[in-house]
Amino acid sequence: MLVLLPPSEGKAASGRGAALELGSLSLPGLTGAREAVLEELVELCAGDEEKAREVLGLSEGLRGEVAKNAGLRTAGARPAGEIYTGVLYDALDLASLDPAAKRRAARSLLVFSGLWGAVRVTDRIPSYRCSMGVKLPGLGALAGHWRAPMAEVLPEAAGDGLVLDLRSAAYAAAWKPKGEVAGRTATVRVLHAPTRKVVSHFNKATKGRIVRSLLSAGTAPKDPAALVEALRDLGYVVEAEAPGKAGRPWSLNVLVEEVH
Repeated sequence: MLVLLPPSEGKAASGRGAALELGSLSLPGLTGAREAVLEELVELCAGDEEKAREVLGLSEGLRGEVAKNAGLRTAGARPAGEIYTGVLYDALDLASLDPAAKRRAARSLLVFSGLWGAVRVTDRIPSYRCSMGVKLPGLGALAGHWRAPMAEVLPEAAGDGLVLDLRSAAYAAAWKPKGEVAGRTATVRVLHAPTRKVVSHFNKATKGRIVRSLLSAGTAPKDPAALVEALRDLGYVVEAEAPGKAGRPWSLNVLVEEVH
């Protein structure tokens, strides 16, 4: 099972660990594309601060993120699972998983990123600010920059098992599973059962809980149909829509009663 996650906008501090080693990150086929984004981002943020803030879409209160990006090559690096914070990651709570579940997380979780493309939770990265929606002056829109290298690397990373896609639309634009990989991919929406509306906070929290439940239970469904059964066994209320034709992902709705 491969689980595709969005990153968090806010991130924990880098700390004082060893600096980034770009070549040590998982999915080495993305190294060239990572270097291109890193080089332009550092140069941009080390130059005109106002221009960098405009390009990155940062408010006045986030001005310090520009200086942080300028120092990415020498900043301390920590496992990505410690860097990413926020509602989904709080609910997932990787640090409190038992050792077996942590090993499953290291194998199966892949976090998408405007800067790194995609990383595993054990990859050591510095704290940064660069969303997938950014358009760098030289490289252009980051989602477009990542499409070709992702198309080369991600099908192999997906292997022959289930792909559970929990990404937001901006990050899904960087790689869309195709062909037989798409046929064993499931996307998930979390709906408030009484209103059948998506509400951002509990959508993210429930997705974090779903991943935690699967990792803790040691459940490794091989395809979307098996995922539906696994989630129901874990107590989730799930509606499933199989694709109308081959080469399309399954769509799952997880219904929750309480907004929390």
